[in-house]
Amino acid sequence: MPRLLKTICAAAVLALTTAPALAADKMTLMLDWFVNPDHAPIVLAQDKGFFADAGLEVEIVAPADPADPPKLVAAGHADLAVTYQPQLHLQVHEGLPLVRVGTLIGMPLNCLMVRADGPVQSMADLKGRKIGFSVSGVEQAIVSALLKGAGLTLDDVQMINVNWSLTPALMTGQVDATIGGFRNFEPTQMRIAGGEGRCFFIEEEGLPAYDELIFVANRDRLDRDRITRFLAAIERATQYMLNHPDEARADFAAHAPDLGDALNTKAWDDTFGRFAISPAALDHGRYARFEAFLKAEGLTDEILPVDRLAMDPGAAP
Repeated sequence: MPRLLKTICAAAVLALTTAPALAADKMTLMLDWFVNPDHAPIVLAQDKGFFADAGLEVEIVAPADPADPPKLVAAGHADLAVTYQPQLHLQVHEGLPLVRVGTLIGMPLNCLMVRADGPVQSMADLKGRKIGFSVSGVEQAIVSALLKGAGLTLDDVQMINVNWSLTPALMTGQVDATIGGFRNFEPTQMRIAGGEGRCFFIEEEGLPAYDELIFVANRDRLDRDRITRFLAAIERATQYMLNHPDEARADFAAHAPDLGDALNTKAWDDTFGRFAISPAALDHGRYARFEAFLKAEGLTDEILPVDRLAMDPGAAP
């Protein structure tokens, strides 16, 4: 009998060591832009094997057009997308089946930027000036709210669509200010080009704070288990960054040659510490306040309940 048990155990061990590993669950993640320090936890979760440890094989795709990722998720062509909370509100109002499932950067990065030595030193100085923007809708609403504090309206300024050339438009004098540039990138980009910019931080000018970068999924195709594992890997990567900042910086810079250049090195410093510590956690009040803001600015006709916009996928249904 002992010999038989030994034979069975040996066979079981052999079967376990020779059996193929379970296939990882595949996911496609669309970024909002090319890879940069805003995506550090995503890159580290991939390169450090945190996704693999969570049983996931994640394909990370940079879009040709920053407007495409949420649309691709809504159409079922991607599992997740990195996008912006303000845009999510409008897209849900438009009928896209999107829902926030996680937060990447839990504070605004957007700022109204001017030339440090230019004519705009306060919001009141924007009267009669040109303001460049890239994304219609939300940006005008933000500018409108900023102007109100100075007793101005959109009729007092000229909004000019400069596409994605915010910094060049400001430096060449095509516009006097820009909205939509990120405080962790555009000022450094301007400095490297020989200029000096100054940011007016929108949350310090009376606007409701919001999550700048979020993960969205298709509400009708939601896979809570995979998304929960994905966010756990992102949380693990964020903790790794905080616990091992020098190693994390080196690991991130090694991901691609340009991620160690002057712009991305400074952007790493300016982005570090802004990532959501608990990516799945949802601040209901933040979404409710921004929803009310959009209604007050006339961009939406109704106020949607938060559960139409956002969820914590790990919470009980």
